[in-house]
Amino acid sequence: MFSVKFKVIFLLSSFISSYEAGSSRGFIGTSIDEKENVFKVNKIAEETLQSGLTTVFLPIVYIIVFVVSLPTNAMAIWVFLFRTKKKHPAAIYMANLALSDLLFVIWLPLKIAYHINGNNWIYGEGLCKVLVGFFYANMYCSILFITCLSVQRYWVIAHPLSTQRKNNRFAVCLSIAIWILIWLSTTPLYLYDQTVKIGNLDITTCHDVNKVGETNYPFGYFITMGIFAYFIPSLIIVAAYFLLLRTLSDSISDENTGKKRRKAFIIIITVLVTFLICFTPSNIMLVAHYSLLKQGFENNVYGFYIITLCLASLNSCLDPFIYYFVSKEFRDSVKNTLICRSARTVERMRVSFSSMKYSKRNDIYTSSSGSTNTSSC
Repeated sequence: MFSVKFKVIFLLSSFISSYEAGSSRGFIGTSIDEKENVFKVNKIAEETLQSGLTTVFLPIVYIIVFVVSLPTNAMAIWVFLFRTKKKHPAAIYMANLALSDLLFVIWLPLKIAYHINGNNWIYGEGLCKVLVGFFYANMYCSILFITCLSVQRYWVIAHPLSTQRKNNRFAVCLSIAIWILIWLSTTPLYLYDQTVKIGNLDITTCHDVNKVGETNYPFGYFITMGIFAYFIPSLIIVAAYFLLLRTLSDSISDENTGKKRRKAFIIIITVLVTFLICFTPSNIMLVAHYSLLKQGFENNVYGFYIITLCLASLNSCLDPFIYYFVSKEFRDSVKNTLICRSARTVERMRVSFSSMKYSKRNDIYTSSSGSTNTSSC
């Protein structure tokens, strides 16, 4: 009992002693040279910025995100634009979702290089702001388009006879409105410095250290976005899927109800996993993080904070699973593409083997070469 009390007193004393050091988007930098815009961070900040968490773990996760997300989302856009014969609202929302992921992923190599380079940003203030802007734009875009997709899934089940053309026009207009809203809402991220030069580490951070006196601005921004771009859409998604399941439960006479219910459960689980892993922890920690900073407290959970932001990028890997379960045409296109490529590979190997085997017989060689045109893919 005494040891427990001692540990509590020790933690409290450590917290009070480190109060003046402060933090920010990670940490608050104490000014060394105002003219040169050079700042100094405390010992905790030094250890975090030089730790394997930020220089090894984060780049590994971002590399995985880049390798998985770039081809899958590029393929998704190709399928929705060129392989989907009948355009419908779900395809429109999913195409926009894939575009959002792709626009974020193409900037990831800069973030990977930044962390591998010891959290030293060498690409200038402008590119840092672009990277930060696209990161949060992707997160909030994904939430809103998944919300639209969830409501649309309910609408299709509840109103199967609604006009397709009218729904498509509405989906296009809503998608445009979301893009405008998101780009306008990320504008504040470009209005204050995202890079800070750390004199005692001889590095320049990007979105990791904040200057003294610049905590109120991001606090107001992230709590506003947390309410309107995360919390309210989350409630809408929950309501949409609740109504969807209730509608399916009422459709007892429909022989396809069981199949639709299973599909609905799969979609709900996929969206739920995406929110639990990617969006919920990051949005909670954003609000908690900047609330601590606004009150003047040191953020002792900064490691957890940056991990949740890193996990938020995983939505670019999970979104293709939503496309796969929602769209039958997407599933068919992916399967056909993979089957065709496999068939072409086998055909090339067969033709190559036949050509080598019968190279001395010109007529047979020609016949075997001509067989490459028989593929239906």
